[in-house]
Amino acid sequence: QVQLVESGGGLVQPGGSLRLSCAASETIFSINYMGWYRQAPGKERELVAEILSGAIIHYADSVKGRFTISRDNAKNTLYLQMNSLKPEDTAVYYCHALSVWGQGTQVTVSS
Repeated sequence: QVQLVESGGGLVQPGGSLRLSCAASETIFSINYMGWYRQAPGKERELVAEILSGAIIHYADSVKGRFTISRDNAKNTLYLQMNSLKPEDTAVYYCHALSVWGQGTQVTVSS
């Protein structure tokens, strides 16, 4: 029953960058699956990136080359570095681990 809290969202111009953080309430050393998802208004929640066993990583085609997922077990934190942001990246971003979801953080990309 780990708790997850996302942070780092905000308003950014196209081409800008943001770094999202997901802080866990307990050690994530033994959690072998964590991921970032996003949901835009009127759209289904979709997988953005996931990291398995701290090594195997998958990205949605739409973010490959622009986003980087990573985890710091010592800090009990999952990260999502987002570069070259586009308006279509606008969504609420959620951290996910096992069966637990964070509350989400809003990312808005607009001129």
